[in-house]
Amino acid sequence: MTPVERTAPEPAGAEAVVTVLTTVDSAEAANALARVAVDARLAACAQISGPVTSVYRWRGAVETAGEWQVLLKTTAGRYPALEAALAADHPYDTPEIIATPVTAGSAGYLAWVAAEVAEEVAP
Repeated sequence: MTPVERTAPEPAGAEAVVTVLTTVDSAEAANALARVAVDARLAACAQISGPVTSVYRWRGAVETAGEWQVLLKTTAGRYPALEAALAADHPYDTPEIIATPVTAGSAGYLAWVAAEVAEEVAP
């Protein structure tokens, strides 16, 4: 087995990668959001997990609901466009759309994410 090339913090000048999490009320809605984001090159990939049980306060009451999580990989530079696309197509009034910086990872994978969401893709 070949060892994986790893990075410490992002090298200077590299595009920072972020993971973006959102939740929706069905597998179909999760798949639709994921496909729109990847098709538009706003995310390199998306993983859908669910159902998960969410407990939250909404309009003064504690609610429990089954939801599907969508975890997307993109760059910090593409995040605003991804957030806008998710919000536009999201079934919730106040969707969870949160980004977490990737502080380290496989150099090859991080480069792949950046290449897949680049606004101008090399042939």
